[in-house]
Amino acid sequence: MYNDFVNFVHQLYGISDFVPLHAPCFFGNEKNFLNECIDSTFVSSVGPFVDRFEKEIAEYTGAKKAVVCVNGTNALHLAMILSGVKKGDEILTQPLTFIATCNAISYIGAHPVFIDVDLDTMGLSPFTLKKWLDKNAHIIGNECFNKFSGRRIKACIPMHTFGHPVHLDELIEVCLEYKIDLIEDAAESLGSFYKGKHTGTFGSIGALSFNGNKTITTGGGGMLLFNDIKLANHAKHLSTQAKVPHRWEFSHDEIGYNYRMPNINAALGCAQLENLEIIIKNKRETADKYAEFFKDSFDIEFFIEPKDCRSNYWLNTILLKDINAKEDFLNYTNDNGVMTRPAWTLMNKMPMFSACQTSDLKNAIDFENRVVNIPSSFRVNVENKIG
Repeated sequence: MYNDFVNFVHQLYGISDFVPLHAPCFFGNEKNFLNECIDSTFVSSVGPFVDRFEKEIAEYTGAKKAVVCVNGTNALHLAMILSGVKKGDEILTQPLTFIATCNAISYIGAHPVFIDVDLDTMGLSPFTLKKWLDKNAHIIGNECFNKFSGRRIKACIPMHTFGHPVHLDELIEVCLEYKIDLIEDAAESLGSFYKGKHTGTFGSIGALSFNGNKTITTGGGGMLLFNDIKLANHAKHLSTQAKVPHRWEFSHDEIGYNYRMPNINAALGCAQLENLEIIIKNKRETADKYAEFFKDSFDIEFFIEPKDCRSNYWLNTILLKDINAKEDFLNYTNDNGVMTRPAWTLMNKMPMFSACQTSDLKNAIDFENRVVNIPSSFRVNVENKIG
């Protein structure tokens, strides 16, 4: 089976040697826009491509306003600051995530609390969240507090794992009941929709990433999505060192951050965004081919998008039914020119987060044991090479 899979991937991508996990693709106006940016001399944090990129991302996602950042981690950090998260607060999130989610929480001095994920989304479970809150939380005044730690529970940060949306309707309902802000870590889910609405636009703030391995890239970069224009304008102010506009004076009215995306990165993003739907269509076709390949397998299950969702299939995912086979599969595929990788180590197993509170994490543990990501790049000129 492993050999058949390796041969299939090489044929699928039309590559005879090494097939990466997720490589960036550049087949549009990238060089033209970069040259235009360089010729203009506006290569830093001020320039027309910054404004254009924000406007076009807002239009694509349906957000009322978008604000660029230097990366997705900074976007999450700023989102929590804007939501009023303070040192000592607790933030509800999932253990199956990239460490950037928890690092951003730690920058503020807040404490992550890890809630289990759902089997059909791999993202934070609203059902487990409700159960945990019913047992551990109560409302005092208009805020939520942990009965046992005494800390304020200020926000919930689900992550749309590998581009698959969580159960947002139910999650919103729980957060409203317990007066908790919902901040979406949509770093992996540009181009993913839940019931026809783009991820990152359901909570008070959403955070995107444009790292080099994401669906589209700016080299490094992030974006904040807002439904509240006033809050978005405050984000822009904070991300630009909180400088009060003036032709020559340097006046700053609060603690700000140098989280500005350079115009040259935004130029790359504008070019990439022009082909986003082509890229996602290609990636979804790749997912269909994987689903067909694995449909009769007794040993491996291909993970498909949740009900009522359109996932971008950022990273295609398989589940090995025999947890003892994972190392053998990883060794064989990587030794034979097909890059694969396991899911992240659960956050509660990291030494800096090992003392954090958790719900029962049986689903997250199961995914950690069985998940393997397989090549998910845009396939170039191979449409006629495989059925």
